[in-house]
Amino acid sequence: MQETEQVHVALPLKYRPMTFDDVVGQEHVTRTLRNALESGRIANAYLFVGPRGIGKTTLSRIFAKALNCASPKGVEPCGECDNCKQIAAGRSLDVTELDAASHNKVEDVRPIIEAVQFKPTTSKYKIFIIDECHMLTPSAWNALLKTLEEPPPYVKFVFATTEGDKVLATIVSRCQRFDLRRIQTHQIAARLQYICGKEGITADQDALLAIARGAEGGMRDALSSLDQLIAFKGTTITEEDALSVFGLVSRKALEDLAGAILKGDAAAILQSVEAFDSAGKNMRRLAGELLRHFRNLIVYQSLGGQTAVLEATPDQVKTLSEQAKLCDASRIFRIADQLAAMEDKLRYALSVRTLIEMTLLRASRIATVASIEELMRAVRALAAGGGAAKMAAVPVSAGSSGGDVDKDDKVVKVSNDPKDPNDVKGPKDLKVAGGASPSAAGAQSTAKPSVQSTSKPAARPQLTPEEQRKMMDDPKLNALLAALPGAKVTAIK
Repeated sequence: MQETEQVHVALPLKYRPMTFDDVVGQEHVTRTLRNALESGRIANAYLFVGPRGIGKTTLSRIFAKALNCASPKGVEPCGECDNCKQIAAGRSLDVTELDAASHNKVEDVRPIIEAVQFKPTTSKYKIFIIDECHMLTPSAWNALLKTLEEPPPYVKFVFATTEGDKVLATIVSRCQRFDLRRIQTHQIAARLQYICGKEGITADQDALLAIARGAEGGMRDALSSLDQLIAFKGTTITEEDALSVFGLVSRKALEDLAGAILKGDAAAILQSVEAFDSAGKNMRRLAGELLRHFRNLIVYQSLGGQTAVLEATPDQVKTLSEQAKLCDASRIFRIADQLAAMEDKLRYALSVRTLIEMTLLRASRIATVASIEELMRAVRALAAGGGAAKMAAVPVSAGSSGGDVDKDDKVVKVSNDPKDPNDVKGPKDLKVAGGASPSAAGAQSTAKPSVQSTSKPAARPQLTPEEQRKMMDDPKLNALLAALPGAKVTAIK
């Protein structure tokens, strides 16, 4: 007797949620639907909106089963009665699914309008699920409008779409709208770990995290990727397998690159980009993941280490806590702005690697070089102390925004000499040759900063070596230099 050939069922279908409890990452929707079922406050129509692979169609079917289940377990469908089995198999006479991507004309919705007149055969409700409903033509929507507004009490509509803005406002106003969100990375990784246990698969935690990162919030994409990896490697999956198949960068390599940016290590940045490019990594995805890492860094700093809103594992949180000490929040904000602008430019860039290298080098200078605002704060602090320091020269690097000098490095000189003919009267008069003036916040400063003029300065008496040594030992001058990363004395006159 010939054995029946075993048919493989893809993981997205095999592990599709069957109850509200199985749905991951959409608690705000499942709770509302549960309460509606418990209280009997069932609306005429529901609209589920969200990106691909996050559970719109799945929730539609679960809700339909819960409405028509013959023996529900509270508000959960039993999954064992004839109604539940027929709805799950797509064979129920009382639950009709329409794919609006391929059936979007008036003649396609006319059977729905006609079927509404008849009561359900074996169930409590006659339910119509319309997937990708934004594809329906305006004529089809208008034909359905009156039926949707005043359907018989035994008729319910459920719409699902990835583009809620394309649904007519007159339709949205007749529905209860639910915006489903992308599933967080750690929730996807936990679900993958559960499925690997069910399937007898041994997978590294970092491998599952890499799959979850690549899915970009979609559970179906993550399960499809896991299925592909199992076909590629069998029952043992490592992080290197996931990275090589999907062109991703390892978590540690990404964190090391972020650390190099925060430390201003240009050599390490260029070497990392070279290694990623040579290994065939997806450079555009690298830019997005790097921006997400700095977003987490900003959130970590802003919330004082609270990790409830972070999409991060415990190991990632540990790294964030270490990197948060390397740079202040204002600099990280500016780095994130640079990365966001780069991600937008990558769509049109001919040389992706060059654009990434230049942007990351610019970001590293933002992280380590003093800006005009920081210089003015240090000057005000020095002036408030009435210091005896006479002159300090601080190189201010070209940056991107926030008051940095935009061209070549400038030498800014700070003087407390009332007889200095080149001394300006206040920060509002401060001019940088070829650059920008300082912020208006410096207008309250009592310090007298000046910038080396293009005109020839008046002759001054030269200081003796002993006087120069005493000036270099001045504690307030050393405090100023310590407050400005990268500052150094270039001349004493």
